[in-house]
Amino acid sequence: MRARWISTIAAAMALGVVAGCSSPASPPATSSAAPLAWVDDEVTFDSGGLTIHGTLHRPASGAPVPAAVIIAGSGPTDRDGNSRLLPGTVNTLKSVAAMLADAGVASLRYDKLGSGQTGAGRYATDPGALGADVFIGEARDALTYLASRPSVDRNRLSAYGHSEGALFALQLAASRSGPTVRSVGLLEPLSRRYLDIVSRQVTDQVTAAVKAGSMSRADGDALLATLSSAITQVRTSGTVPGDLPPALGSVLNPGTARFLQEMDRIDPQELARSLPARYPVLLTCSDADVQVSCTDVDHLAAGLTAADPTFVRLSGVSHVLKEDPSRDPSKYTAPLPFSARAGTAITAFAGRH
Repeated sequence: MRARWISTIAAAMALGVVAGCSSPASPPATSSAAPLAWVDDEVTFDSGGLTIHGTLHRPASGAPVPAAVIIAGSGPTDRDGNSRLLPGTVNTLKSVAAMLADAGVASLRYDKLGSGQTGAGRYATDPGALGADVFIGEARDALTYLASRPSVDRNRLSAYGHSEGALFALQLAASRSGPTVRSVGLLEPLSRRYLDIVSRQVTDQVTAAVKAGSMSRADGDALLATLSSAITQVRTSGTVPGDLPPALGSVLNPGTARFLQEMDRIDPQELARSLPARYPVLLTCSDADVQVSCTDVDHLAAGLTAADPTFVRLSGVSHVLKEDPSRDPSKYTAPLPFSARAGTAITAFAGRH
């Protein structure tokens, strides 16, 4: 019984910090422009001495159009939103690109470090050296590359991020250097400090396991006490205890400690407060998302004191934006449709901004 709840929590934690996607169905276009023929260019750009591979989705005509950088969530998530940790395809980011195209917006999505053609590069042998700054740098370099393309109107740039990727999109929007991001889409966004979210996710899993009878209350309390101590150590020293149980070691380990410490220093609500007056922001949350709750996104939204938010509250939609009320992460790769309401909101928002 103990082995069962350890594997269950470890799997849920792994899924909780990887971005996913959906089937490539797109909502009806809201743009009044004539339909365009679209092409995918295989592209590369440099970031910190590493070659990043991606896809530029643009009109075949090559005429300059508005464009967005699309940023994946955590884990080894590729340009389409798929992960080697998940058995199958989900394609959220590929679908978002299609929805943006419906509004006449080109996009760049890329294989983040550790995924797809990009791979782990020099960090393959030293994962502990991988900090949050590397992923922030990737997003900034992707935006700079996108702005340099002849098929892109660099005066009409935006950023869309899913899950953890939304935090990087928000940083691009708040930045006062580099190409200007005119609007931002935060899809099921990471909305609180990183380790607070890890703590909440594990607590929810333990509570569910105790209620189901697959874990004793004493074991649950002991695991949560160990978690609390480990989080304190990561925050203060950037290290983890050496004797963590497997249920925690899948996320809190020497290879992730530096990243977690650096990410945890970023407060999404404070970033939101730094956006300019009337800045266009799209946010989504769902009552069926077990990774990011609407209460979490409310916390982020409370920081948008000067901005102009469009807040879309979804029902029966999973973290990967599929129509799925089950709250079961094992269904992230199931052949379920992308949320029609989320898709319409993305296209409409992109068309307006």
